[in-house]
Amino acid sequence: MGYFDGVYAIWVREIIVFFREKERVVSAVVTPLMWIFAVGGGLGASVQIEGMSYQAFMFPGIVAMAILFGSIFYGMYIIWDRKLDFLKEVLVAPVPRSAVFLGKMLGGASDATMQATVLLLIGLAFGFVPGIPQFLLAIPLAVIVACCMTSIGLIIGANMKSPEGFNLVMSFVMWPMFMLSGALFPVQNLPAFLDIIVKLNPMTYGVDLMREALLGTGQFGIAYDVAVLTVATLAFAYIASKSFDKMQI
Repeated sequence: MGYFDGVYAIWVREIIVFFREKERVVSAVVTPLMWIFAVGGGLGASVQIEGMSYQAFMFPGIVAMAILFGSIFYGMYIIWDRKLDFLKEVLVAPVPRSAVFLGKMLGGASDATMQATVLLLIGLAFGFVPGIPQFLLAIPLAVIVACCMTSIGLIIGANMKSPEGFNLVMSFVMWPMFMLSGALFPVQNLPAFLDIIVKLNPMTYGVDLMREALLGTGQFGIAYDVAVLTVATLAFAYIASKSFDKMQI
């Protein structure tokens, strides 16, 4: 089996698993919708940001949140695959472990992008997505965000041996990344210490990218966001690939 044959086989397997577990899509969509209609609806009654309703402002951030949660939680499947001995069978196959990682990353990114697409369709129906052009632009940009976040999830999954350990680390990584990404508030005019943290957070650029695509009102610009996320993805992918090389089976 060639390198890219191995990547493709693993990617296809992850897509098949995703469609068999439809509850993953439901759970990935229900939580963001609660944020939009409960939090956004509550604050939106008295708060406007940049001349738009709070729900409209936060929707791109909630789409990015769905990508973040789906991508990082995907790392949990590394632990389950190891417990079920599926990963052992894959890692002893005559393909480099980097191919295993790449197939997993593409599978996780595809899963997260499909979840985000469902949310974007709902947003289109409720008017949070202005139109079809914005919807079509957001999907490929979501793939970039998903690749970066999935790499982080795979780093955690490759270095954890139990679901409990993964959940603990995930909580310390995922929630700060979301809360300090500008998903719920503008990132302009922040205190100096908070501004540094926000700008070091790769998720900040994912949120900004979704806001640029859907509303055209981001802070950094699409080209800058894509450049930062691409560099971050390459860095995290390199670390994750090395983690796969060292992973015990």
